[in-house]
Amino acid sequence: MRPLTPRRVAWICAALGGVLFAAVVISLRMGAYPISVSEIVMTLFNRAIGHQNEIPADFWNVVYEIRLPRIALGILVGASLSTAGAGFQALLRNPLADPYVLGVSSGAALGAIISLIAAPHTPGAIQAAAFAGAAATIAAVYFLGRRGGQLDSATLLLAGIVAASFLSAVIMFLMTTLSGRDLRGMAFWLMGDLTSQPSINSGWLYLLLVIGVGSIYTTSSDLNLILTGEQEARHLGVNVNRVKLVVYVAASMLTGLAVSLSGAIGYVGLLVPHLMRMMFGSDYRLLIPASALGGAILIVVADTVARTVVAPTELPVGAMTALVGAPVFIYLMRRRVR
Repeated sequence: MRPLTPRRVAWICAALGGVLFAAVVISLRMGAYPISVSEIVMTLFNRAIGHQNEIPADFWNVVYEIRLPRIALGILVGASLSTAGAGFQALLRNPLADPYVLGVSSGAALGAIISLIAAPHTPGAIQAAAFAGAAATIAAVYFLGRRGGQLDSATLLLAGIVAASFLSAVIMFLMTTLSGRDLRGMAFWLMGDLTSQPSINSGWLYLLLVIGVGSIYTTSSDLNLILTGEQEARHLGVNVNRVKLVVYVAASMLTGLAVSLSGAIGYVGLLVPHLMRMMFGSDYRLLIPASALGGAILIVVADTVARTVVAPTELPVGAMTALVGAPVFIYLMRRRVR
């Protein structure tokens, strides 16, 4: 395998960025109101140079009010989930770990349902309550997962499974109290939905994304050593407990951020890190940024298909990722066995 250099990391990230840009342009073009690529480019260019008056009103509404905010949300969610998945797989040293394995999604869903019952018409209440529920679950699983004052991977995994099971039971109980319309909306949200835009400035959300991804990336060299064994990493001078804590908090924050905005979109955090490892190797100095870009690409493509394949009806984006992700993951698993 070729040695990893900053130049190679930059080229690979630039190539993935180009694929993401192409996916964004295709997503902007497709829909009930078709727009050609040249019209999209001119619309974006006129906005960039400040000539909004030259943009037709229909193009402005479709591009900047409907499609572009949804694409931006998809990029945020995809990058968060895939980076969190790569972090949890390293933290738990389990290739089957994903962002939802520690019960964060169940905590977010519980917070969203409580908000829907208590404040059904408050703008932004579902997202805020979902993030609060995810944060409470993160804290509870952390204290349950400690063993001898240290964060133990096996105990943490068991604590997450127990927490997820308990919260799922509470969720099923509370969903029986919802009315028909609220029940359908919550079921759609639980399958993964990008139609509801956040009520706060997306710049703050992207700042949280950068902080989370950057925090995990600072531990990438240490994660490479920890994967060889915790004792060996300690002998090489790695503060294993600090690395585990940073990865756990950052990956959990990214998961809570994604779930609070879009619901539980499956297979992104599980599948994308595996694909990136197959393509570029398992060095976390490259795997973290590649997973972030790969997750963004996957969500943008899946959402484009979800809103066009049976137009004008829209499918949950989580259903699309599950339909594609399950067969692909089975193929990858069988390929590794062979």
